[in-house]
Amino acid sequence: MADLIPGYRTVTTLGQGARSTIFQVLEESSGEYRSLKRVVRREADDDRFIEQVQVEYDVSHGIQHPFLRHSFTLHRNKKWLQTNEVMLLMEFVEGKSLEQHRPNRLDHFLTIFQKVAKGLAALHKTGHIHADMKPNNVLVGAKGVVKIIDFGQSCPIGHKKERIQGTPDYIAPEQVRRSTLDQRTDVFNLGATMYWVLTGQNFPTELPVHLRGGVEVVKSDKPLSPKEINDKFPLALSQLIMDCCKSNPKDRPGNMQQVESRLQIVQKLWRKKLADLRASKQVAAEPSADAASAEIEGAAPGTTNPPDTRDVKEA
Repeated sequence: MADLIPGYRTVTTLGQGARSTIFQVLEESSGEYRSLKRVVRREADDDRFIEQVQVEYDVSHGIQHPFLRHSFTLHRNKKWLQTNEVMLLMEFVEGKSLEQHRPNRLDHFLTIFQKVAKGLAALHKTGHIHADMKPNNVLVGAKGVVKIIDFGQSCPIGHKKERIQGTPDYIAPEQVRRSTLDQRTDVFNLGATMYWVLTGQNFPTELPVHLRGGVEVVKSDKPLSPKEINDKFPLALSQLIMDCCKSNPKDRPGNMQQVESRLQIVQKLWRKKLADLRASKQVAAEPSADAASAEIEGAAPGTTNPPDTRDVKEA
């Protein structure tokens, strides 16, 4: 595999997007792995993908945060004064996206999304929103690693986009309507992401998948809450997710600190419920306590089941 930039040896291909290819590269001077996003201009319409890489660099190269992917350098190649190739050198994250692997324990789900909310809060402090939060843009690795990636659709807080941008199953109403975007836009995107990760179903938005390339605004179906889908999901978590997905931004949590705080409360109640259940199991049958604990906590690691809530009514 050919090396793409001096000083970095191309190791393997990590993935491909609409017009981009991401490689794992080895920095020869340090021996550290990096990710390299490459976009090649093949037609006039590809200019927007090159612009997105520029935006990603502008937003993420100045950020140093444990839950946000950092970018190092942007390399441009020009032909006849026109950029025909860009390559973005980024932090390498070893892990899987939430789209590839949904957490199968509710406590893990809550921990992950507290970190995501914290990362987005840090991004908002820079004056930008992500504007494309979805399961595929959250990487989860070993030892508690959580990284928000892909800032190509980010924009300043208070910005209005000229065209619809976003992923249909997670897009906020104001993105479809091309209205002002702010922190609450990310709150909606995050709520729709949590909805899918928790239930395995998509929250109905105003831009269905079959209209991916269109601009028609449609009225979303009335969604079922996570609690209505599975009565064992904690009521407080179900309410938070539905609040995040309110159509009117004014009705959503106002910022990511509020989202994180409510997730912390849910986790505190959940852990207390688990502790109480373990204690009652031990009293009832001391020899089988370990087995009972395993059953309460959820499905075995490595499965793709939604967060398991067996034996828990409500938190």
